[in-house]
Amino acid sequence: MKQLLTPLLGCALALPMLAQHTTDAAHKGEPKDIVATAAAAGSFQTLLAAAKAAGLVETLQGKGPLTVFAPTDEAFAKLGKDTIAGLLKPENKTKLVSILTYHVVAGELPAAKVVKAKSLDTVQGSPLAVVVGDAGVKIGDATVTATDVHASNGVIHVIDSVLLPPANLVATAAKAGKFKTLLKAATAAGLAETLAEGGPFTVFAPTDEAFAELDQDTLASLLKPENKEKLAAILKLHVVAGRMPAADVVKMKNMKSLLGQEVAVHVEDGKVTVGGANVIATDVFAGNGVVHVIDRVLLPK
Repeated sequence: MKQLLTPLLGCALALPMLAQHTTDAAHKGEPKDIVATAAAAGSFQTLLAAAKAAGLVETLQGKGPLTVFAPTDEAFAKLGKDTIAGLLKPENKTKLVSILTYHVVAGELPAAKVVKAKSLDTVQGSPLAVVVGDAGVKIGDATVTATDVHASNGVIHVIDSVLLPPANLVATAAKAGKFKTLLKAATAAGLAETLAEGGPFTVFAPTDEAFAELDQDTLASLLKPENKEKLAAILKLHVVAGRMPAADVVKMKNMKSLLGQEVAVHVEDGKVTVGGANVIATDVFAGNGVVHVIDRVLLPK
């Protein structure tokens, strides 16, 4: 563990002014909240401007405790001036809130706890991967450059890039390129908007090859407007409320789908089936859920 902690804890000297401010405040008996601590450092002006635009300042000043992975002004500069200016506009407040809360974890997690985790659940809802290597520690796509800056309501770890939350379930599936039939069906069933904006959901997603195994006349019929309810029922059987990573799925015997029917989970010799379909890929995380890939289409009883 000492070897794991060394690269992370060794980064703490990267922002001595920030650490020194915290130490001085503690000696004076004047603990500062996360916002005041970041403001005093002088390296987080863009982050604080964004927090103000997103209406999150009071939250960061609240009781907490919170752990904040704070991008420096240089980190925000990587996004480009136009992108930053756009995010700060009132009409983009929802997107900005999603980005900022993706940098925040509930509870106080010092570096010693961070490096023991494989992932962290953010306030935004999507998990952040933690990777510890010889060169240091990465949180998502960002590198940790300073750690354990304590505030009265939490702790700050400094990172060198702005973290962007994953896209929604529909966009994530579209980007993968192998769920065209599923997305076409979701649109025809009137479920695409729910999967894009609702949740969180866990989707057991049949590939295009899985849909191709169905009788094509039957599939064509299901896509007709008059069969919308039947198609919606089939798709709802593939969706479970909540975000369930693979580690949670394998602990289940049955899961209740959005259709209301139970879907059986079976684990044997390292292989997992859901409703009789083989799970062939897992833990494709999206902003509002997670996708597990299956090799056939599930049909209601």
